[in-house]
Amino acid sequence: MEFKEIDKDKALDLLEEVEGKDASLTPELPVLPLRNTVIFPGLIIPLAVGRRKSVEVINYAIATEKVIGIITQKDPNVEDPGENDLFKVGCAVQVLKFLRLSDGSQTVIVRGTERFRVVDYIQHEPCLKVTAHRLEDVYDNDVEIKALMLNLRKLAEEAMELSPSFPPESLSVVRSIDNPGHLCDLIASNLSHVTLIQKQKVLEESNIRKRLKMVLEYLDKEIQVLKVSKELQTQVKGEMDRTQRDYYLREQMKAIQKELGEEDERTVEVEELKGKIEEAKMPDEVREVALKEVNRLARIPPASAEYTVSRTYIDWLIDLPWSKSTRDRLDIPLAGKILDEDHYNLEKVKKRILEYMAVRKLKGTMKGPILCFVGPPGVGKTSLGKSIARAIGRKFFRMSLGGVRDEAEIRGHRRTYVGALPGRIIQGVKKAGSNNPVFMLDEVDKIGIDFRGDPSSALLEVLDPEQNFSFSDHYLEVPFDLSRTMFIATANILDTIPPALRDRMEVLELPGYTEEEKIRIAKQYLIPKQLEAHGLTGKNIRFRSSALSEIIRNYTREAGVRNLERDIASICRGVAKKVTEGMSDAITITASNVSGFLGPTKYYSEVAERTAEAGVATGMAWTQAGGDIIFIEATKMQGKGILNLTGQLGEVMQESAQAALSYVRSNAKAFGIEEDFFNKNDIHIHVPAGSIPKDGPSAGVTILCSLVSLLTGRPIRSDVAMTGEITLRGLILPVGGIKEKVLAAKRAGIKTIILPEKNRKDLDEVPENAKKDIAFKFIQRMDDGVKSSLTAPRNSRRARH
Repeated sequence: MEFKEIDKDKALDLLEEVEGKDASLTPELPVLPLRNTVIFPGLIIPLAVGRRKSVEVINYAIATEKVIGIITQKDPNVEDPGENDLFKVGCAVQVLKFLRLSDGSQTVIVRGTERFRVVDYIQHEPCLKVTAHRLEDVYDNDVEIKALMLNLRKLAEEAMELSPSFPPESLSVVRSIDNPGHLCDLIASNLSHVTLIQKQKVLEESNIRKRLKMVLEYLDKEIQVLKVSKELQTQVKGEMDRTQRDYYLREQMKAIQKELGEEDERTVEVEELKGKIEEAKMPDEVREVALKEVNRLARIPPASAEYTVSRTYIDWLIDLPWSKSTRDRLDIPLAGKILDEDHYNLEKVKKRILEYMAVRKLKGTMKGPILCFVGPPGVGKTSLGKSIARAIGRKFFRMSLGGVRDEAEIRGHRRTYVGALPGRIIQGVKKAGSNNPVFMLDEVDKIGIDFRGDPSSALLEVLDPEQNFSFSDHYLEVPFDLSRTMFIATANILDTIPPALRDRMEVLELPGYTEEEKIRIAKQYLIPKQLEAHGLTGKNIRFRSSALSEIIRNYTREAGVRNLERDIASICRGVAKKVTEGMSDAITITASNVSGFLGPTKYYSEVAERTAEAGVATGMAWTQAGGDIIFIEATKMQGKGILNLTGQLGEVMQESAQAALSYVRSNAKAFGIEEDFFNKNDIHIHVPAGSIPKDGPSAGVTILCSLVSLLTGRPIRSDVAMTGEITLRGLILPVGGIKEKVLAAKRAGIKTIILPEKNRKDLDEVPENAKKDIAFKFIQRMDDGVKSSLTAPRNSRRARH
């Protein structure tokens, strides 16, 4: 609450000057719009006048010595208010004095005379004019009015005691007013913690009883605010007194130490550390721990081993990016362009990153995603993380988890250990220099678990968006917010990742590339990279597409492009040697001269050769390096019906071979096999590449077809590959890894692929160019697989027994 009237003596002098002048409403009343202030009758107040229309109104008042109307604006930002921008009730005022100051501004001193309500606006230029209706106060001078006035005076006195800014005569002014309406107006005009709307309501209320109750309510709220404010001031003053006392004692201590010659560098060091702690903008909880440790450091002798431990701990707290973060570049078209520049295809991953950026742009803040890229080696999982960081504009840090066996590598060691340090998560965030980097956890499927610890369990908190906002490292022992960090894990397979850890990540599969995709990748990325690395240009070497196809088919057998890049680098080295020997003409690498740089062909298609004889079938398998084709060979010999299995087959694959043989024996007559054949002969099934362990049920249909081919003498078509699990009832069940298997068959030149009917939907994930020139046959029973894969029987050929 604050009295805004001008000095009492000055107000009396001004009133004497206008005494006897007419202060009544005129039929046409000029209106002065007023911002942020409500004028009440009886109030003398100075007003700054600057707007053109306002100056016109003041000039009229001075020239005619008549009253004018003042109405408050609803919105103070409106520069030229109209009738809809002003309230309907205002206060008529009498101009007491007009002052023109030296800086060019104009000030007018006015006295409120009476309330009025606007009837109609009759003029808008050069100033506003209205026809107005006088508002008279309505009240009965009864006991309730007197009681309300008494309460109002008491509350006003209490408010004045709480606020020391009131002049001493304010209290006597309040006590001397007998008119309840004037008392309300005086107090309402000086309330500093009520809104403009509330003051306007007081002005508009002509019923004195209601006006008294309204002002009582506002004044009571004002007193509550003043009480709280005074308590806060007292509390702050007490804190300031205590702080000043501590400062004074500290300065005295410094002066005494300086006089005694005991001032050393440690005092300066402690003050520097405290300054760095303030600059780091740590959370309050961490800041308290850091300051406590600094005060402890000040009491430790520098020669003590504990001194170094404490100082290192403080340095770690200071260096961590508690409040440092990079601003995301949320330009989605630009990010898509950057991702396309760095990597070919991988549309699913690119789509996921652009979706994250779109949500981030709409929502403003969100937790970082936890992604896991799964795919064979060489498809670009690790380099994709760098590309994502570049697209978003974040820092990048890569942490390899291959072979990590100690959980302290993740969570750090406690400070009680000699040479303790934070875990690699906190170390990575510190090296990145921001609290929202792209953090790549490479080879998460190769974490070791043994008696020394389980690092994957330590990652559970790191990779959980609901927990990592308060990640606690054993060394720091204070929470660090990792929720803004984008974690990207990479793996070749999912099977070795613990289920609890796998559940926390969004898995995105990166399959192998087709031959056409590898050629494009080589032209757009690998060849320019290797030319620059070897100091060559397009004037020295050119690669034909046929040469790249030759390298892909006969020199590399992989899902990714790592070996392809190595072979391109080998060719570049050979060309670089010739350039240094003086050759000036450009060398064109074609399919015919690749062997001159890379040597003899390493791989060749053996599908036709292997399947030329009966008993050999081509299957499709999934490996950690992507898809591959396998051959299953079967032969027979005289014996007692024994089944021999070789080729390092796992238990599941051995069971599939037993099931295939049982089905063939139970349906021997249908296949044209003599019923006593199995009592006189042994069967041997072998899967080449015997040094490589093999397992899984997907080779069941391939084993069955090789057995039927052997026993019927009908070779399997050389361009057919198959996969599927079998049952004793003759059904074909679905298997996994269809995309990788189809890509492997495409690389091997397969023209027909036999798949289980229930795997039809999985072909949607296979690129269209990989399905080109391949016929897909979907089977539900074993008999369909046999009919689709074996060559037609010849009349001259009989089953060999």
